[in-house]
Amino acid sequence: MRRLLIPAIALALTAAAPASAATTKPLKAPSGLAFYKPPAKLPGKTHGDVIWSRAATGKSKLKGADTRLVLYRSVGVRGKAVGVSGLVSVPRGKAPKGGFPVVSWAHGTTGIADKTAPTRLGGASDYIRKSLLEAWVKKGYAVVRTDYEGLGTPGRHPYLIGSSEGRSVLDIVRAARKLDGDVSSRLAISGHSQGGHAALFAAALAPRWTPELKLRGTAAFAPASQLDEQVPLVRSLTTPGGLSVLVGLIGAGIQIGYPSVDLRSLLTPSVFALLPQADRRDMGGLARPDSFGGVAPSQMFRPGANLAPLLRVLARNDPSELKIKTPVRVEQGTADDTVLPPFTDRMVAALRKSRTKLTYVKTTGQSHTGIVNATAADVRRWIDARLRR
Repeated sequence: MRRLLIPAIALALTAAAPASAATTKPLKAPSGLAFYKPPAKLPGKTHGDVIWSRAATGKSKLKGADTRLVLYRSVGVRGKAVGVSGLVSVPRGKAPKGGFPVVSWAHGTTGIADKTAPTRLGGASDYIRKSLLEAWVKKGYAVVRTDYEGLGTPGRHPYLIGSSEGRSVLDIVRAARKLDGDVSSRLAISGHSQGGHAALFAAALAPRWTPELKLRGTAAFAPASQLDEQVPLVRSLTTPGGLSVLVGLIGAGIQIGYPSVDLRSLLTPSVFALLPQADRRDMGGLARPDSFGGVAPSQMFRPGANLAPLLRVLARNDPSELKIKTPVRVEQGTADDTVLPPFTDRMVAALRKSRTKLTYVKTTGQSHTGIVNATAADVRRWIDARLRR
């Protein structure tokens, strides 16, 4: 990448080291999977500082851009500095006046095992939506893609814990601007499913978490919401399937983000025993009969279990209650059987009630996985209109 005037690691060390440590050798990004394990003492001083980076390879690269795999500082679910991985793609050629606007893309559910991190999948995940991202590069936008906290890197991934997701989505923008001086402060955020949830939390966090960034708008495709309303309903569903996998992942996320919630007293013993599989298996493995895929949703919770503690933390991580000061666009397919339209309707109504400037588009017959491609052109135009202002 020709604009990388200062090596990422030298930049991070300069920010972190006192004068007496000026002779410290610059860190070099390790090869292979060692890249994802940061040093015990993280370089840098604040969230968004770069730990190290290296040129991306294979399908992770975006056409028309120079792409780097980056490890950067963020703040984890426990409030401590953590390393988070992701990708930074900057268009080739001369930057426009003011630099390349940037889109931070938040990916949908790939799992919570380290091997399911999008950067480890080499760009092969359907949720990365390369055609959409490459269209943004062609428009002259830098594109950044976080893996989220604990996905690929040490520690567990706090699935659907909004503050953690939002910080990861914003901090990679800071990292991109430190890697490349031609990346602008003008920002749009977008994401699908889990990523739509993450995008909305990032939009709410941005004014105080990254005040130097000029967030112009956020586009969320089928964002997860209203989980505190939906989870109790699984007690009436008697057919094993993918919904049980999602409930299992939600339980694992709560276990990580809110250990005070006693899941052992809420889940049946057989389901509680399955939780460690979430840290090892991909989505296909979790859907097998010997995992969550073999359990009917109605069999997940103990009969008579008091779900109130669980529902309180789910409500705390519901984007419906966010205060978002910048424009939002929400896309929802009417045939979505993962993020159900009535719950998105309720989320949208709540956000509008809190005076979010929100555009809501429902596409007839579109599924959860099809909504991104079906509405990508309209979303690109919407984002373009805001980033070009």
